[in-house]
Amino acid sequence: MSTALRRYPVLVALCVAALFMIVPFLIVAINAFKSPTEYSQNGPLSLPDGLYLDGLKDFWERVDYSQKLFNSLLISGAVAVLAVILSVLNAYAIGIGRIKGRTWVLAFFVLANMLPQEALVYPIYYLSKEAGLYDTRLSVIIVFTVIQAAFGTYLLSSVLGQFPREIIEAAKIDGANKWQILWRIVVPVSRPTIGVLLVFFFIWTWNEFLLPLVMLISNDNQTVSVALGVLQGQRLMDATMTNAAALLGVLPAIVFFLLFQRTLTRGIAVGAVK
Repeated sequence: MSTALRRYPVLVALCVAALFMIVPFLIVAINAFKSPTEYSQNGPLSLPDGLYLDGLKDFWERVDYSQKLFNSLLISGAVAVLAVILSVLNAYAIGIGRIKGRTWVLAFFVLANMLPQEALVYPIYYLSKEAGLYDTRLSVIIVFTVIQAAFGTYLLSSVLGQFPREIIEAAKIDGANKWQILWRIVVPVSRPTIGVLLVFFFIWTWNEFLLPLVMLISNDNQTVSVALGVLQGQRLMDATMTNAAALLGVLPAIVFFLLFQRTLTRGIAVGAVK
């Protein structure tokens, strides 16, 4: 064992980190299917005697989970797609087009990505009120598209900055215009990195809480994360329902991650080879 630790320290560290992430999820999943009586008598680490589904059912009905799930999927999916498109267009202009002041433009995107959301709450709230977009899903989609695209632009600009200029020049000689070079050459070659950004943008937006809490006050527009946060202060929720709520809140993001795992792995592997 000591030899393995010396040879593969990174692998061992990753296994330990994975263990710390999996164990809490398993505990939540187990307690989500316990009755309140089982939880109080046997504690959170015991296995359930059977499948107690009332906690999941009660949470689903109390928060209208189907509507919250639709809102989260719509917002996260739209932000992921729009932010990737905007990132590709910006990075193409910066990384390959070599616009003037490229360094300062990239510094601006980095600064925008580093701003805490607490500093953005009031300006975004005021602007959405003035534009008549307050308490609409569109307002949250616009805000998070810009926020995620700031990071995507910075990352893709670094990737496209190393793009072989010979390929671009050859395409120009063959008569390809800028749009054809972008969609037929740059995007297919950069597809692994774009796929990674798509997965990250979806999961990051899904887990957002502060801005959706401020911007979406109507029950019909709220997301899953907001519903979970609001219910934490209600005394009517027992421990099993809390675990059921946490399980329903994280499960769609895990399913999305597993569906696009190959895309994520391929993108990381291509980046490592480059």
